[in-house]
Amino acid sequence: MSEGAIPYRRDRLRLPAAERRRLIMEAAAGLIAERGFWGLSLQDVADRSGLTVPGVLRHVGSKTGLLTALLTHRDLEDARSLRTRLDVDQDRVPDDWADGGPEGVDLRQLCSATVRRNVEQPEIVRLFTVLQAESLGPSHPAHDYFAQRQANALAAFTSLAADVSDRPQILALQIVAMMDGLQLQWLRAPDSFDLVAEWESAAEVLFSPHTSP
Repeated sequence: MSEGAIPYRRDRLRLPAAERRRLIMEAAAGLIAERGFWGLSLQDVADRSGLTVPGVLRHVGSKTGLLTALLTHRDLEDARSLRTRLDVDQDRVPDDWADGGPEGVDLRQLCSATVRRNVEQPEIVRLFTVLQAESLGPSHPAHDYFAQRQANALAAFTSLAADVSDRPQILALQIVAMMDGLQLQWLRAPDSFDLVAEWESAAEVLFSPHTSP
């Protein structure tokens, strides 16, 4: 049994399907954050979630299916928490905001809310940071997912940046680069690096008037 695993109990099989799936997602997220996708085994997921490998496979089908299910699950959870933080109605918030943000939310508010949400879930930030780097290889099953995820983020930020800059694409690129860079420094030293404060300091520069030369 892997380190940190929950001892297997047969009564876990009597849990509702949604609860078993939640346990699988939580176990997979923690393990991938620690080891990456290539270092993940379904046995470790089963051990940590208190299920069997066949029990895990009944929910996700395969190791690649587990990764796909996990990314879909995290997208839904993160979008829901961001809507709550921004206090906007779910029906008025498109998934990628490429056509503009919800009424009353500007780009700086969106960025600040995202950083403040992320600082509350370091394991999830680590999960995405590890997968984003690992999936640079075209053979990685999440390669296309992260390429599209970046394209969606840039499209959304570019759309919103049009209200504050005459160089919206450049500002969007700078925001993504700054967020990723600061989060990496925070993950390396979470007790000494104030992610929110560092982001707000960077935002003062990023959101200063942008004009063409």
